[in-house]
Amino acid sequence: MDKKSPPPAQPTSTGRFRHFVRQERESGIHPAIRALHSRAKGEAVGQGRAVQYARIERGHTA
Repeated sequence: MDKKSPPPAQPTSTGRFRHFVRQERESGIHPAIRALHSRAKGEAVGQGRAVQYARIERGHTA
C-alpha cells in the first residue's frame, strides 16, 4: 500500500483579509453603527434600569 502524499500547501488568506479590511475602512461607517454611536450613553442604560426596578417594586416579575 502506497503512502498518500499530503495535500499541497494552500496559500494563506492574509492578502484577501487585508484587501477586505482596506475596503471596509475606505467605505466609511455604516449608518446603523453611526446611529448607535449617536445615542446617549448613560441615558439608555439608566432609564431601562429604572423601569425594571419600578416593575419589580410593583410586584410584576418576569
